[in-house]
Amino acid sequence: MPRIIQSLSEISPQYDALFCDLWGCLHNGVTAYPAAVAALQAYRAQGGKVVLLTNAPRPASFVEERFAKMNIPDDAWDLIVSSGDAAQDAMFNGAVGRRVWHLGPEKDLGFFTAVPEEWKDAAEIERVELDAAEGIVCTGPFDETTEAPEDYRATFLKAKTRGLPLLCANPDLVVDLGDQRIYCAGALAALYDEMGGQSIYCGKPHPPIYDLARRKLAEIGLGDDARILALGDGILTDVAGAAGEGIDCLFVTGGLATEEFGTDPEAPDAGLLEAWLKEQEQAPQYAIGRLR
Repeated sequence: MPRIIQSLSEISPQYDALFCDLWGCLHNGVTAYPAAVAALQAYRAQGGKVVLLTNAPRPASFVEERFAKMNIPDDAWDLIVSSGDAAQDAMFNGAVGRRVWHLGPEKDLGFFTAVPEEWKDAAEIERVELDAAEGIVCTGPFDETTEAPEDYRATFLKAKTRGLPLLCANPDLVVDLGDQRIYCAGALAALYDEMGGQSIYCGKPHPPIYDLARRKLAEIGLGDDARILALGDGILTDVAGAAGEGIDCLFVTGGLATEEFGTDPEAPDAGLLEAWLKEQEQAPQYAIGRLR
């Protein structure tokens, strides 16, 4: 049973850095949670480092561009590391070939156009139609507000028959965009796997994004001995990922799974939380209703 806390400050002095999830933890896809922003600001004021570790399928620079509209100030974080960053590394390293079919909305085109400095001299990645592709890069549905994974079954059957690998730039299954729940690239990749295709994952809970985050931390002075706390609302991503990396986790219950823990998102029912975590076979060290 995790220790249920009322504020981050109860435990944060034990840690040198936070791996903090964005969607569902710091914002709802539309606007930031003021209490969460204040908690991160207070942590940084005491000398802690905040890495915003997100499964967004876009490079970090594109993630940051939206912060002003969502009221996320610069003094609430030190680094942004995205699933898009880690997946870009895999793509430019040739994980799905050089001719790729992009499955995703136009807002994710930065995944291809914003080439990281370390890959400036890499062989070009060419976006082509599915029939000419060596692999698939999936950043989500073409229309995330109306489409579901099943809409792609016929396309995936064709791709699987050709043996095309699929690079999943966001392992999340769903997120809440304001009051609407939408499917992410992870749900599409899961269907492709179920159909017998091969999907490659780089974001949480998989190691590449954590490896990248640690490298970025080292660049600002925190080495392998840094004490890290992961924060997030995704049981299969944030919590499972932290467990796999051997780092402590603060589970934010008032996010994706909030309805499992009673009527008050700010105060999870301890009995319901314990039973649900047992079903999920996960054991985060701490839990909190909403980050504050």
